[in-house]
Amino acid sequence: MVKKLLVIATCVAILSGCASRSDTLYEELGGQAKINEIVENFVYEIEYNNTILPYFADTDIDRFMEKFAEQLCVFSGGPCSYSGDTMEQVHGGMNITEADFNLTVDLFINAMNKANVPHTVQNKLINRMTHTREQMLYL
Repeated sequence: MVKKLLVIATCVAILSGCASRSDTLYEELGGQAKINEIVENFVYEIEYNNTILPYFADTDIDRFMEKFAEQLCVFSGGPCSYSGDTMEQVHGGMNITEADFNLTVDLFINAMNKANVPHTVQNKLINRMTHTREQMLYL
């Protein structure tokens, strides 16, 4: 009986080890290629939104895409580091309203939808990004 319990316990431990294999969010997203796709989609979303586009009037779009991709990589636990300015430095003087911030989040969600990112993965990424909200509003 003890041997039988030991065998069952060993099997459960092995199976739970397999079940608990946790990919990073970066891997769940699809790595750098998927992050780049999301960023590109996001820029298109911004380009066609007359409310948000003015916030990007003086933006170097290539630099924005590079730095935003770095941020998404970091937020998702990928193998990179962020080398850009702080959120306060980037958004200072823009006086971004809560409504415009929320609209931008909607555009970001649209970008992830267009990249076929599952909603559960989207929610994980957005959750990791929420701390940046206060670093962008009303500065």
